[in-house]
Amino acid sequence: MVGAVTPVQKVLQMMGDMKNKAIKEKANEVAVFAKFTEFCEDTEVEKGRAINEATEQIEKLSADIQKYTSNANVLAQEMAKLDESISLAKKDLTDATRVRDGEKKDFEKTHADYVESIEDLEIASTKLKEMMTAVKSASAASLLQNLASKPNMPEGARDTLLTFIAEGSPEDKAFSQGIHLLQQPQATTVNYESKSGGIVQMMEDLKEKLEDERTKLEQEEMQKQHSYDMMAASLTDAINQQTDSLADKTATKKQMETSASDAKGDLASTQATLAEDTKYLEDMKTTCAQKQSDFEARQKMRTEELQAIDQAIEIISSGSVAGSAGKHLPGLVQIKNPTSLVQLRAGAKSPAQDAVASYLAKQGQKLHSNLLAALSLHVGSDPFVKIRKMIQDMITKLTEEAQEEAEHKGFCDSELASNKQTRDDKTTQADTLTANIEQMTAEAQKLATEIGELSADVAASDAAVAEATKIREAEKTKNTETVEDAKVAKAAVEKALQILKDFYEKAAGATSFIQVRSSVQKQMPETFDEPFTGTGGEGGVIGMLEVILSDFERLEAETTEEELTSAKEYETFMADSAEDKETKTGAIKDKTARKTGLESDTAQAKKDLKSTNEELDAALAYFEKLKPSCVDAGESYEERVARRKEEIESLGEALKILEGESV
Repeated sequence: MVGAVTPVQKVLQMMGDMKNKAIKEKANEVAVFAKFTEFCEDTEVEKGRAINEATEQIEKLSADIQKYTSNANVLAQEMAKLDESISLAKKDLTDATRVRDGEKKDFEKTHADYVESIEDLEIASTKLKEMMTAVKSASAASLLQNLASKPNMPEGARDTLLTFIAEGSPEDKAFSQGIHLLQQPQATTVNYESKSGGIVQMMEDLKEKLEDERTKLEQEEMQKQHSYDMMAASLTDAINQQTDSLADKTATKKQMETSASDAKGDLASTQATLAEDTKYLEDMKTTCAQKQSDFEARQKMRTEELQAIDQAIEIISSGSVAGSAGKHLPGLVQIKNPTSLVQLRAGAKSPAQDAVASYLAKQGQKLHSNLLAALSLHVGSDPFVKIRKMIQDMITKLTEEAQEEAEHKGFCDSELASNKQTRDDKTTQADTLTANIEQMTAEAQKLATEIGELSADVAASDAAVAEATKIREAEKTKNTETVEDAKVAKAAVEKALQILKDFYEKAAGATSFIQVRSSVQKQMPETFDEPFTGTGGEGGVIGMLEVILSDFERLEAETTEEELTSAKEYETFMADSAEDKETKTGAIKDKTARKTGLESDTAQAKKDLKSTNEELDAALAYFEKLKPSCVDAGESYEERVARRKEEIESLGEALKILEGESV
């Protein structure tokens, strides 16, 4: 009948559709796996670089910790020596001061004795001169005895007086005899005046001698005081210098200990990040290797499937099968607008969109541009017109940003130059505090950079999770469609098999009937040597259809198994990503806390610096205000201009690709 097809024709149609679908799916699988391979390679390079950097950072931090600890130990030893030296110097100064005080006390007593003795001699000399006009020898002798007996009289002067009285010159003896005669009333008066000049001269000489000894005593006291002052000044200077040195070493030791503690915190954080990255890389390599093995096996299976389909089509399309089917097999009503087994849901994307998405993704990775990378995701899913307008708007926006950044750079250059001049003029007055502020600011900036890198890693992980989720959803959708297609194909083949089986059962019944009438056949002319069982035999057609049916059953089972495996791999990936994100988020939190602490310490240091130089604080505050937008931009102005230019050029190329397809 017109419009009818035989089961063989239907099978041929199904096998032709199957072949087309197999070829398309094989090509699609190659393209999809190429992207997956690129993802594996890029991620391995990225994680490998991160691991190498972390390893180098760990080595550096370990060396820094050892250096800081060693420096702190050396400083502790030096501080102990300084403490001992300061204690010895203070003891020497105390001992010297005690000796000096004793010497000064002795000097003051001896000096007072000299002064009093000299005054006594002056008084005695005056009295002796008065005695020269009268016979007062007894009083003179008494005067000399009184002088010699004074307790403050120096021993040398006392000896001189006593010697003069007891063992003096002939004149002195005469004087003594005169004293003796004066004590006897019958004695003749001795002319003392002729002999008293020796006594007066002796008194003058003794006074001069005491004055010389006093002068010598004063000079010795001055020399001792000078020597003490020099020694005390030297010891005081040494104590002050060593005390200052001890304070500096104490501060430096504290700084070394703080640096060692910070480095230990960084080391622990870096080691944790390294462990997570290493685990992530090992899991990814295992997954990628398994996927590579699965891909090769699937490609081999698809190649064998195409070969089997070609062989089946060749066999069923042969004249012995198709011709006999056209003559003897009942036809099937042709279904209008049939749904092909290999028909897949048509996508809304154009080939140009795929090319643009791939191009922008590669450019985003090459230029490290999050903007191009994000845009590449939209290109793959948004409508064509919307994508073109989005690219045009993005080019306009980047051009405007370039102009704004050029103006902002002029402002920054001017303000930074002016601010630097102010800071340079004032910094001299507060070098120590400024150095501390710069060090803490540098550490805070380093932490900010590390926080930014960790945040970028977290963002990249989130993007990878989003991309994996997108791939998983697409894969799940595709697998669901494949299973549904397999079920429809199975139903069609089962229907064809049922038709053939009905036919062969009928043929078998006819054969049985002929065998029952075999006695009659001897009387009939000979026609066929063998009973008719169908053109080509039952085994060829049924066997081929059963192979086709088993292929669809295998496709359904393998796709279902693949879906379960992919879902499990996706869950593992999500768990690893979540764990990696949690570790890096914890590191961000720790570094942020430390950065906040550094910023708090910096603020306190700035308050201390304010008391030294208010103008410098204002300049530094303004400089800190300029830094976020003018200094700490992450990359130089020239790099940003070059990157933005390449982004604009990339967007222009992408627009050309779209415009070329739209034409």
